[in-house]
Amino acid sequence: MDFSKPKIMGIVNVTPDSFSDGGIFESPDDAEVIIGQMIKNKADIIDIGGESTGPGSKNVSLKEELKRVRPVIDFIKKNKLTKKTIFSIDTYKSEVAKCALENGFSIVNDVTALRGDPKMADVLLEFRPYVILMYSKDLTARTTRKEVDYDDVIKTISAFLKERTSFLMNAGFPKNKIIIDPGMGAFISSKPQYSFETINRLSDLKALGFPICIGVSRKSFLGGEIENRDPISAEWSLKAIKNGASIIRTHNVRLIIN
Repeated sequence: MDFSKPKIMGIVNVTPDSFSDGGIFESPDDAEVIIGQMIKNKADIIDIGGESTGPGSKNVSLKEELKRVRPVIDFIKKNKLTKKTIFSIDTYKSEVAKCALENGFSIVNDVTALRGDPKMADVLLEFRPYVILMYSKDLTARTTRKEVDYDDVIKTISAFLKERTSFLMNAGFPKNKIIIDPGMGAFISSKPQYSFETINRLSDLKALGFPICIGVSRKSFLGGEIENRDPISAEWSLKAIKNGASIIRTHNVRLIIN
């Protein structure tokens, strides 16, 4: 991918419990409609997820996650949509990632940064897709509402991402296929100031030498009701671009594009 210009990543959650759109695109038919809309609105990347990892979410079995995402993957392959845009799979399970990569997906978006499944690195080494490694204060994919305090939030995030990227590169994965994500909202802390500080200091993370993905869309640290957060999501997404973000992950592609 060419990161000379920022990329817009549309979010499609095929889940009943995602914090902002749980149940809206729960059926494959619903997901197919929103994928078509995002392609029409010129999304550079579309991220398909079958498991919510936000606060209060529940573990989803491998069988259930595949049941949710496989029909969407098959629809994308059947209609040759990977020729129209780039597709990403939002999962920390190696078998789900493998299924998507075998069917033309180009990115694995792992919120656990390879801590959730020890076999994920093997799948990445086999297929060599792009991979997004995200910071999270929690050891598992289940995000807590814990109000973590930091002496220096960027220093902590940088150290974590440096360790995770080094782990993958030491296994033989190419550096130019790695993207980093500092996390946002509860992934960092339930205290909003740390998410805002991370965006304002995003340029400090550029020293790690990787493209940066940011997903502020509709997160609780923005304040207000979920249904009213799109304008402020766009505002802080644009600030992230100004400060060095290469990918903006959003529910409302048209708002960012325009």
